[in-house]
Amino acid sequence: MIRSQMEAKMQLESEMIYLRKMEVSDTEKIIAWRNKERVRHNFIYQKPFTVEGHLNWIHTQIEPGYVVQFIICEKASGRDVGSVYFRDIDRVQARAEYGIFIGEDDAVGKGYGTQTAKLALAYAFAELKLNSVFLRVFADNIGARKSYERAGFELLDGKQEILTIDGIKREVIFMEANK
Repeated sequence: MIRSQMEAKMQLESEMIYLRKMEVSDTEKIIAWRNKERVRHNFIYQKPFTVEGHLNWIHTQIEPGYVVQFIICEKASGRDVGSVYFRDIDRVQARAEYGIFIGEDDAVGKGYGTQTAKLALAYAFAELKLNSVFLRVFADNIGARKSYERAGFELLDGKQEILTIDGIKREVIFMEANK
């Protein structure tokens, strides 16, 4: 079982959640989660997800090692509730971008995001041998920002951008966690 193999190498569970490697069989669930308005609204890439697009992501990004992606699972129930990933993994610069979403509506606000970020950062530094992990977040996504700060991400002062999505300007800020 994948979880057992990973846990033998590194503990990927906290008080309330555990992480398991994303599999092709998770495609339908990920598409449903990412296409929810609540989730899409907080992503820079807001176009609808498709089976073809996700399978392409797996074949062109995950299989060659540019991305590592996990499913977030509730420890008590074993239920899948979201996903977390490192993308654009640069092994020379020892750096990657972090992304997360909680797909199940009733799992939002329970601290899963913070616990996931802490576990994922420990994995990134110990297993992927990264020195820094950065993320981009909309400035108005206060809950996510607080969660990232609790997990160890710090605001990168002076690094932000303004994006226009569907005719609305939104500020994107950058945060970083270092080994």
